[in-house]
Amino acid sequence: MESSSEGVARVGDGGVVEDPAHTEASAPEGVVPRAVVQQAVVQETVVPEAVVPEAVATAVAAIAPASLSPSRAGDFMQCPLLYRFRVIDRLPEKPSPAATKGTLVHAVLERLFDAPAAERTAPRAKSLIPGQWDRLRETRPEVVELFADDPEGERLAGWLVEAERLVERWFTLEDPTRLEPAERELFVEAELDSGLRLRGIIDRVDVAPSGEVRIVDYKTGKAPRPEYAEGALFQMKFYALVVWRLKNVVPRRLQLVYLGSGDVLTYDPVLADLERVERKLLALWEAIRLATQTGEWRPRPTKLCGWCDHQAHCPEFGGTPPPYPLPVTLPVRAAEPEGGAQGRMGPG
Repeated sequence: MESSSEGVARVGDGGVVEDPAHTEASAPEGVVPRAVVQQAVVQETVVPEAVVPEAVATAVAAIAPASLSPSRAGDFMQCPLLYRFRVIDRLPEKPSPAATKGTLVHAVLERLFDAPAAERTAPRAKSLIPGQWDRLRETRPEVVELFADDPEGERLAGWLVEAERLVERWFTLEDPTRLEPAERELFVEAELDSGLRLRGIIDRVDVAPSGEVRIVDYKTGKAPRPEYAEGALFQMKFYALVVWRLKNVVPRRLQLVYLGSGDVLTYDPVLADLERVERKLLALWEAIRLATQTGEWRPRPTKLCGWCDHQAHCPEFGGTPPPYPLPVTLPVRAAEPEGGAQGRMGPG
């Protein structure tokens, strides 16, 4: 779905294919006009969760969760205790090479569109990497720790080469000379009828001449196996739900671009998809609300625990959570399943 005068481009697993005679049916609720993505920006001054510096987060008194983003929803589904550590306790976490590389590549792909279409080439994109790395170190000084034990700069050099390869691979999947994004790094927020606020940052929004919208997200990892594709699309359906709730229309296409493996995963949502996601999020928020009021945040051990920064505070690893910083307004027993209170995360 490229914004070009030649019509709409279809994007499949093999890359971009021009399709001027695009005839697939539009989503039941119509399409999103360009103005929608512009109006989606929240009017009040709100700092997105993903960009709150640790120094600021740790200085702020603990408050009950008031909104939900795709990443925080994913945290709770993965492990409620991890959600508590990140959202309520705001425990510091060390930057990882993989996540920082992803941030760097995202910044390069965003900035490339500042250049005229004809100049959006792979060499131009790679030339942006050093400057964006310098900017990242200025805005997030903690990333310097990643290479503190690399005095000769060998690991850093290899890491930057890996970032270059990811950027180069993007040009085999999409043609930026034929794209004119309506929005890049768009912060959106919508409030549901229940009062739950949903928020997030969309990597890219494309609007075709016909008015159809495509929501695009870059991933620097590898595409999941088919049986895990639904989980990967959760974030995209979350964004589509926000757009739908803002304007009562459904985005035409959701697209995940996996730079690590060179795959493109696409999905055309319908209204029923978004309604299911909304019901899931409401149930998830009710569970978060109950855990907040009882102080009951149970750990959920998985293979991902090996990469968790909070093992020292997790009972599964012999640790003890910090004292619960919020008032408990409901008895813990209200949240306990049959079998007792094993793993209780109440006030310390």
